[in-house]
Amino acid sequence: MRYVMHKPKLIAIVGPTASGKTSLSVYLAQKLKGEVISADSRQVYKGLNIGTGKVTKKEMAGVPHHLLDVCSPKKQFTVDDFVQKAEKVYFSILQNSKIAIVVGGTGLYVDMFVGRMSYPAVDPNPALRAKLEKKTAAQLFAMLKKLDPARAATIDRHNPRRLVRAIEIAKALGKSPTPTTKQKYDVLWLGINPPQKKLAANIHKRLVSRIQAGMLAEAKRLHKRGLSYKRMEALGLEYRYLAHLLQGKLTHNEFMTELERAINQYAKRQNAWFKRNKDIHWVASKTEALKLAKNFMRAMLESNQQ
Repeated sequence: MRYVMHKPKLIAIVGPTASGKTSLSVYLAQKLKGEVISADSRQVYKGLNIGTGKVTKKEMAGVPHHLLDVCSPKKQFTVDDFVQKAEKVYFSILQNSKIAIVVGGTGLYVDMFVGRMSYPAVDPNPALRAKLEKKTAAQLFAMLKKLDPARAATIDRHNPRRLVRAIEIAKALGKSPTPTTKQKYDVLWLGINPPQKKLAANIHKRLVSRIQAGMLAEAKRLHKRGLSYKRMEALGLEYRYLAHLLQGKLTHNEFMTELERAINQYAKRQNAWFKRNKDIHWVASKTEALKLAKNFMRAMLESNQQ
C-alpha cells in the first residue's frame, strides 16, 4: 500500500463585518457535521456579547462553537494566544473525524492560524513603547503610515495598542507580517462580500438592532464590573464609542453617526486584507458554498483512502 502524507484540511469563511459569515458557517457545519472555530479578536472576551455580535445559543443551532468567552476583557489576548488555542481545538475536532470551520473577520488571526502569514519575531521594546504611549492615535498612525504603508492600510487607526505594536515591528524589521507558502493546512477559502450598498444597509440594521438589544446597558455593566473606560476604548469599535458616550464625550446622535461610519471604514479595511488572498472563492449563496465544500470534502476522503 502507498502512504501519502497530506496536510490536514479545514474550511475558512472570511469577509467583512455584517456580511453573513455566522449564518453561512452554521449552515455548512450542519450540512457537513462540522464544528466552528471563531476567529474574532473581541469575541474571545467574556461579557462582550451584544457589541461584538457574538453568536447566540439559538443561532448556533446545536453546532459546537469554540474560542468564544475564553479571556477576561481586562486582560490582553494576543494573536499568539489565539493560534495556540485554535491549534488545540482544531486537532480535537480532527480526532472526532469532523471538519473544522474557522470563521471570522479578524484576518490576522485567520492567516496566522492556518500558516498563511509569517509573524515577525520581535520582542517588546519597553523604551520605544514608553515613548510612543505619549502620542495620540493620530500621531501613531501617521508614524506607521511612513514606516509601513501596507500595514497602515489594514490597521485600526484608532487603536493605540495595535499601532504601537505595528510601529515596534516596522522599526525592528521594516515590515509587517508577510504571506508565506508554508501553510500548515489544506484550506478551502470561502469569502462573502455583499455589494457596498447592501453591506452598508446590513451594518445600519445590525447597529440599530444591537442598540435595541441593550448594547449600552452591556457597556455600563462591564464598567461597573471593573472594566475601565480606557480599556473599553482599546477594545475598539462599538466599545470605544460606547465609552465615549458613557463619559459624555458624545451625544447619542453623534455616537450613532460616528460609530456607523467607523464600522463601515472597518469593513473596508477587512476587504483590503482579504482581497490580498487570491485563494478565496467569493461565493454569492449558501448553495454555491455548500457545493464547493462538498467537493473539498470528497477530495479529502479520497486522499485519506490513498
